[in-house]
Amino acid sequence: MAPSEFSVDFDERVAIVTGASGALGSAVVERFDDAGATVCAVDVVAPDGEDSHLEITDDVHFYEGDLTDEADVERLVSDIVDDHGRIDHLLNIAGTWRGGDPIEDTDLEEFELLVNVNLQTAFLASKHALPHLQETEGSIVSVSARSSLEGGEGDGPYRITKAGIRLLTETIAEENTGTVRANAVMPSVIDTPMNREMMSDSDHDEWVDPSDIADVMAFLCSDGASVTSGAAVPVYGAA
Repeated sequence: MAPSEFSVDFDERVAIVTGASGALGSAVVERFDDAGATVCAVDVVAPDGEDSHLEITDDVHFYEGDLTDEADVERLVSDIVDDHGRIDHLLNIAGTWRGGDPIEDTDLEEFELLVNVNLQTAFLASKHALPHLQETEGSIVSVSARSSLEGGEGDGPYRITKAGIRLLTETIAEENTGTVRANAVMPSVIDTPMNREMMSDSDHDEWVDPSDIADVMAFLCSDGASVTSGAAVPVYGAA
């Protein structure tokens, strides 16, 4: 992945990136690492796992944990503060996509999976990071989706959970005006190996590279976005 031309400086700042072993999460880890942050990469998939995209450097520290479990999230945040003394940025990237059936044919287990992985992880990470972010006047950036803007066939529970991310973001922004900034990004199709495998006949040239989304997330955490909070920013290019 080529270094970004967009410059931000996160020296002496501590950033938590959830879903860090995935394609987008690992790109965000690399972006914040390049900008000088101490990066706390959180995932259930370890860096040496078969499906991991994450690379560990001197300033990237891996924390394994289940973000759907509140006790585990509380432990993770406590460990990170004990190790690094502060939290400045939280990047809520942990999530998954599932297609599916019409609502009347959707199994509860499928709905609960998407709620837990997409929405509950962001809620719990935000809940336990917020007291520390309030101390540093930090920021949160979460991942919503373009499809969350309207209903649609085939992936209703996914759209519902990603709409929840937008409302969670707006709520945190409203509750923390003047202290913690909270924003979301809205991808469409991200150019990842998994998406290429699932949609091999699609026009991949229209898809957005994870590093470009990581640039936007870095900007939203930077001083350049100091007046931006409660926003849902499109990052879907032509996709």
